[in-house]
Amino acid sequence: MLTSPPPSGNDQPEKLLTPGEVALMFRVDPKTVTRWASAGRIGSIRTPGGHRRFRESEVTALLAQLTVEAAPER
Repeated sequence: MLTSPPPSGNDQPEKLLTPGEVALMFRVDPKTVTRWASAGRIGSIRTPGGHRRFRESEVTALLAQLTVEAAPER
């Protein structure tokens, strides 16, 4: 039985993303996301079927941390 992650303060369970959805956000291949999870670079949970899922809040926080604004053109 799949249990939902703890509520994120608004009584809604946190959205879980597939490796493909995370890959689109980072513009990488889904296999890269799986390798990041295996290496501990990004947290993941496993479904009862063994599939990886990623917490949306953690993914967006990592994306914001790694995103650098482009320098203005001169």
